Amino acid sequence: MSILGILIVVITFVLIIKKYESRMVLFVAGVAMCLIGGLPNDIMKAFTKAMTHNSLVPAICTVMGFSYVMKLTGCDQHLVHSISGLLKKGKVILVPLSFLLTWWIGLALPSASGLSAAVGAILIPTLIAAGVHPAMAAATVLAGTWGTAISPGNAHNPFVADLAGTDMMTVIIYETPASIIASLVCAAVLTAYAVVFKEGANEERRIAYEKEMADKMSAGENFNVNYLKALVPVIPLVLLILSSKQVGILPEMSVALSMVLGVVIALVITWSNAQKVCVQFFDGMGSAYGNVIGLIICATVFTSGLAAMGLISTLIELMDGSQSLAALSGTFGPFIIALISGSGDAASFAFNGAVTPYAEQFGMTIMGLGSLAQIAGAIGRAVSPVAGAAIICAGLAKVSPMEVSKRNFLPCVAAAIVLMIFL
Repeated sequence: MSILGILIVVITFVLIIKKYESRMVLFVAGVAMCLIGGLPNDIMKAFTKAMTHNSLVPAICTVMGFSYVMKLTGCDQHLVHSISGLLKKGKVILVPLSFLLTWWIGLALPSASGLSAAVGAILIPTLIAAGVHPAMAAATVLAGTWGTAISPGNAHNPFVADLAGTDMMTVIIYETPASIIASLVCAAVLTAYAVVFKEGANEERRIAYEKEMADKMSAGENFNVNYLKALVPVIPLVLLILSSKQVGILPEMSVALSMVLGVVIALVITWSNAQKVCVQFFDGMGSAYGNVIGLIICATVFTSGLAAMGLISTLIELMDGSQSLAALSGTFGPFIIALISGSGDAASFAFNGAVTPYAEQFGMTIMGLGSLAQIAGAIGRAVSPVAGAAIICAGLAKVSPMEVSKRNFLPCVAAAIVLMIFL
């Protein structure tokens, strides 16, 4: 039974890596394992439990709705343009500063592809115009996209919070110090690469690219930043921090409420068409349910299949009492699958659903192992040449995605190792 289960798991992740629809593959594999394991009733139990989850569904759907409204009102662009001006004052530290800017903006723009498009459209031409090698410019922004892992808008954080029996802000506050240290290490290694291979700001490259980038640069300079609009994307984050148990300045507030308040404030500040804002918000919620919640549902069915085949109990026995083995699996399992497939979501949700609830048996906490797995998946995605964010960044820099990804390999591996040590 265990050998057959392992074979199904291997086939499952091979199909995901080959870009087959993740939801379909996870669901079919889960159904097959439940049937083979003699527990067919577990299929719909898992399906309906995840489908109607009373904390994950409202949080994830309202976050996506808010994101759609930010795009409609242009507030995301005002945020990016307002911060990108810092680059013009620090040419010597362009590479690490651009990485860190992208990383921190990811807290307000939790979609890696959306972040790479919004930030990359401004920072990549700016870096190239300053003489940074095009592939390094794209790699700098792509590497910074894993900062979305500690955003309140990241679907994994409420998932881990639910497993740990706590609130989402407690999880984020727990994982933030280790993530910041890992981001600084990532920035340092990326900068060292740029220095060693002379891909940082260079006068000859600046002159060579100046004419090509002139139109894009002038378009960026003519953008009139509205600083009120620039603040809107971070309003839900501020509300969640101020209302968290650790701060307590405001009454405790749910993710869903903070996002709805953010939409209302955006409507007032931008004076947008209320009907269009309403339509975009609910379109975003629908997209979140179909894509993110759908993936969680299918990953939950897959996890039930693993349990039915006895694989979870076998894995727990192997890891029992071994913190190092659990940490390595939680780090490099999601990392490698994300690197190959371009998405760490499927692997991270599956790992956290199947293994993380038993973290204490391995000498770890549920919050620690769950955070480690989901952030490692995000870091691995920043190395993948087939990730949507990588393709966007490479396209903006007019280079091959593989050229971008190979520059991020060492920085992201270093970040993953540091993260594993501190979490």
